[in-house]
Amino acid sequence: MTTTHLLYLHGFRSSPQSAKARLMAQHMAERHPQVVWLCPQLPPSPRVAIDMLATATRDWPADGMAVVGSSLGGFYATWVAERMGCRAVLLNPAVNPARDLEKYIGEQTQFHAPEEHFYFKAEYVQELRDLHCGDLRQPQNYLAVIAKGDEVLDWHEMHARYQSAKVLLLEGGDHAISNFEEHLPAVMTHLGA
Repeated sequence: MTTTHLLYLHGFRSSPQSAKARLMAQHMAERHPQVVWLCPQLPPSPRVAIDMLATATRDWPADGMAVVGSSLGGFYATWVAERMGCRAVLLNPAVNPARDLEKYIGEQTQFHAPEEHFYFKAEYVQELRDLHCGDLRQPQNYLAVIAKGDEVLDWHEMHARYQSAKVLLLEGGDHAISNFEEHLPAVMTHLGA
């Protein structure tokens, strides 16, 4: 299958300005300019984010669509892939963001624009619970790139969640997957691009 439409979803407090998002955008523009690329700034509300993504991809072909998600974006990407039946690449994906983000209720800043503030509301935790997907229906559609050195999320938990899928388990590394460029060929192979 060939990817004709690619959605990239950033993580919590991140943005389309993250290193991985910019690297993917540049790679797609230079090597796959025919692919429709979408990397939106996700709103703090998970429900609003998912509604926005559903609207943006409503006319995308499921057999040509793929989604890449990092951290919280990996959680969202799983939701999208389960609904659309499309391929997905998950980069250190959040497994239980309702639990993990509960401690972030309150005012937050963006990593790539510290002057930009947003408020993470208590009800967003329930919205995350509502988006939790069960077992993967088509595990062959997934590639999970998991760094054992992730300092934010537990790699054991990620590995257990996606063990039925294809997993690229990295020795060491970090939450940002700072050496993402090295893994881009595997990502692109899975995406069929």
